[in-house]
Amino acid sequence: MTVEECLAILREVKDVSFATVDQDGRPQVRIIDVMLIEDNKLYFCTARGKEFYNQLEGKKYVAITGLNSKFQMIRLNGIAEHQPEQKKLIDRIFEENPAMNEVYPNQSRYILEPFSIENGQIEFFDLGKTPVYRECFSIGSMNTETKGYEINDACIGCGKCAKSCPQQCIIKGTPFSIKQNHCLHCGLCFENCPVGAIKRRGV
Repeated sequence: MTVEECLAILREVKDVSFATVDQDGRPQVRIIDVMLIEDNKLYFCTARGKEFYNQLEGKKYVAITGLNSKFQMIRLNGIAEHQPEQKKLIDRIFEENPAMNEVYPNQSRYILEPFSIENGQIEFFDLGKTPVYRECFSIGSMNTETKGYEINDACIGCGKCAKSCPQQCIIKGTPFSIKQNHCLHCGLCFENCPVGAIKRRGV
C-alpha cells in the first residue's frame, strides 16, 4: 500500500467523515465529499456560511475517515489549507464532480471555498484480512506517530501475551515481539503481562 493508493480509496469512497473541533472544544463530525486527489493532496470544499468553514479557518486541523466495501479503512489527520484562486478551483471541482451543479446551480457555486490537505498522517487498516493489516504513512512535512505496544527486555517469556492476543501476532523470543502490521492496538497483551514488560509506543 502507498500514500497514492490510500488517497485513491478516499476518492473512491468519496463520501467520508470529516471531524473538527468547535469553539467550545467539542468534537463535530459530518459527511463531506472528497473532490479531487492530485500530487498526494486531497481537495474538498465547503460553504462560507457553515460552521464547518469557521472551524477549518479557526483550528485548521481535520480528521478524515472512510471505509470501502472491502473493509479497508483510511484515516487521514492533517492541516486543512485554504486555497487561493477560489473561482478557478471551484470550477475545476465542479467539472470533476458534475452532481455538484444540482446542489449549487449556476453562480451559487461561488459560496464554496476550496481547501486542501497536503501535510498529514495516513493510517491504512485492512479489516478484510486475517490477521488484520495496518500501515502508516506521512504526507508532506508531517511525521507519522508511533502507536500500539512493544515488549521490552523485562519480558520473562511466560507467553501470556501471545495466548491473549486476538490476532495471534506476538512472536516467541527473548524478549517476545509484536508484529506491528497485524496488531489491533487493543491492549490485551499489556493488561495480561505479569511483569509490566509491555509498554505503549510513542509515550
